[in-house]
Formats: sequence, structure tokens, C-alpha cells
Amino acid sequence: MKNDLVNRSKKFAHDCVKIALQLPKDKLGSHIQGQLIRCSTSVAANYRAACLGQSKKAFVSKLGIVIEEADECIFWIEFLQDENLKNDEESNRILKEARELTSIFIASRITAIKNMNA
Repeated sequence: MKNDLVNRSKKFAHDCVKIALQLPKDKLGSHIQGQLIRCSTSVAANYRAACLGQSKKAFVSKLGIVIEEADECIFWIEFLQDENLKNDEESNRILKEARELTSIFIASRITAIKNMNA
């Protein structure tokens, strides 16, 4: 499961980068581009780091960062859609993936906390 999520979060980051690079080169487009690239790649990088086999406490802590960054991706994708910068099948698919990954990471963190306290 962890390797699947490592790969899935990496693909998600690539997909977000591709969408970000399609945004207009004006001030707003450039701002969203940078934010979306930063938070989506952070999801992938931090989840990968969480899986390095550190302590359960470190895993839970790193997952907290992953969750925050994944939620930020949701915000920026919704925002670019709200601003009509990109509102198509591709952005809807990536938004759905962001929401699914966030839910998975939240559930994983809850399970890890329960196991840590058991």
C-alpha cells in the first residue's frame, strides 16, 4: 500500500505541475502556478519521507504535513477553477484525486495514531 501511495502521490505531483504550467503567465496565473507546484510536490516528497521507516511518532508527524499540503492543493485547484483559469475534465480529475489522497492520508494518520496508542 505504501509503495502504491508513493507512486500515486508522485503522479499527482506531475499532474499538478502539468496543469500549473498551462496557466496564464499573468500575475495571478504565475502565483497559483508556484503555489500549486510547491504544495503538490511537497505531498509526494513528504509522504515518501514519512515512509522511510522512522518511528511511528515521526510517521504521524510527517503525515500531518502531507495532509496540510494535500488540502492546500485542493484549495489552489478550486481557486483556479473559481477564477476560470482552468475548469475542464483534467482539472476536475486532479481535484478528485487531491480529495481522495487527502482522505487516504487522514485515514492513515488516524490508524497510525490508534496503533501508536495501543
